[in-house]
Amino acid sequence: MIRAARLAALAALLCLPGLAPAQGAGGQPDTAQAARQAAQDIEAAVTMLAKAEEAPDRVAALTETTRAFEAGLAAMRDGLRRVAAREAELSARLDAREDEIAQLLGTLQVMGGTGTPAVFLHPSGAVGTARSAMIVADVSRGLDQQAAGLRADLEEVRVMRQLQENASTILADGLRGVQQARTDLSQAVADRRHLPRKFTEDPIKTALLIASTETLDAFASGLTQIASNERALDLPSVRDRKGQIPSPVQGRVLRRAGQADAAGITRPGVVLVTRPRALVTSPVASTIRYRGPLLDLGNVMILEPEPGILFVFAGLDVVYGASGDILAAGAPIGLMGGTTPDLGAMLIETNGNGADTELSETLYMEVRQDNIPQDPAEWFREMKE
Repeated sequence: MIRAARLAALAALLCLPGLAPAQGAGGQPDTAQAARQAAQDIEAAVTMLAKAEEAPDRVAALTETTRAFEAGLAAMRDGLRRVAAREAELSARLDAREDEIAQLLGTLQVMGGTGTPAVFLHPSGAVGTARSAMIVADVSRGLDQQAAGLRADLEEVRVMRQLQENASTILADGLRGVQQARTDLSQAVADRRHLPRKFTEDPIKTALLIASTETLDAFASGLTQIASNERALDLPSVRDRKGQIPSPVQGRVLRRAGQADAAGITRPGVVLVTRPRALVTSPVASTIRYRGPLLDLGNVMILEPEPGILFVFAGLDVVYGASGDILAAGAPIGLMGGTTPDLGAMLIETNGNGADTELSETLYMEVRQDNIPQDPAEWFREMKE
């Protein structure tokens, strides 16, 4: 796995002046801060993983490890895009000043020659000579300042190019790390046993419910019919956290509730766009009410954080757990589809030719209260306008 120290070193390089502001757009942390935080999270997750012995502990540790790697790779990609843009800006500026630079270097070379004081003698005498010397001194200081600025720009270009050259090793390590973490996580989920359960699913009733419903509304209203031996739970109220619940996946909002898609279809939930194979987690402690294919929504995960509230996730490629399982906040519920890009594709993205092209997978999400759809932006803090 990638060494956290390497990610921390990259974070330090991303702090170069002019590369990233103190805060990003919308008050989000800047790239360097995100990289530093990811390095700390990876180190903490690896330590947690080393101490994990039981299967549930390994699942929790690998979940944190996977999320930390995803955050680290996102920070690196964003930072290296900034590096490429800054290097291109400086190079263009230097190319535009090519004639000015050549003239500056020629003047400095002449002034730095082995002339004698007689060269600067003025025909009008000592006063004129003194004045001309002052003018020459002012010009010399101005030229020195221009030369110093030029040297700074050239050094920054050199550092930017060196950073991009070293990026392939860092990105390759990160890519291997996140792929291994996802593989280990899937195995740990498969190996875990004896999860706490709220109810036992009746597979026959589930099949009949799926066959007899044509809408998500109808399916959601019949969910309680497929459970047996259901027991009451005393989980923290999710209504008290409305507006402060963390996002279940790293990505951004593509379409908001009620916003029409390209075909003119509107839905009451939001569409999030993510990277391939992104990990999706339970945003709060919840019970799995249903998991599996449903209607035309692909693989669906329906979580119940408390009676009367449902979180619906559709479009996952892999789903973890079983109906009736009780999950802790942050527990893995599945992976998005798609194929993780290889190193070459990642380097193209960071060179600025594919900004956001890695966000290729879509996750549909609904919040339902008493089976009435709610705007998820009112519940999840990262989805606010």
